[in-house]
Amino acid sequence: MSIGHELKERLAADARLQILRELAAQTDGRLSILPLQRALDVYGIKRDRDWVFTQLRKLEALDAINIQMAGEMPIARIARVGRDHLDERAVIEGITRPAEAE
Repeated sequence: MSIGHELKERLAADARLQILRELAAQTDGRLSILPLQRALDVYGIKRDRDWVFTQLRKLEALDAINIQMAGEMPIARIARVGRDHLDERAVIEGITRPAEAE
């Protein structure tokens, strides 16, 4: 695996952790893709909406979130597995561990 590929994977894993953190911070655990994209921008992860949606689909495949579509707009909601990862009760491969991000 090349260094460039490893860096891309690390960035995606970090983005997935930030997405989970943003969702967990919401009263109902939900956000649309737009505020999630803005939140990633704040952390220097400036990517287009398609890239962010790809990360949401990956999180859904890992059972960390659920996605509902409101027309063309994806709405992500954190799932129990995602909360367990944030609380370090479980480890989800492909998402940076919270302790490693600090």
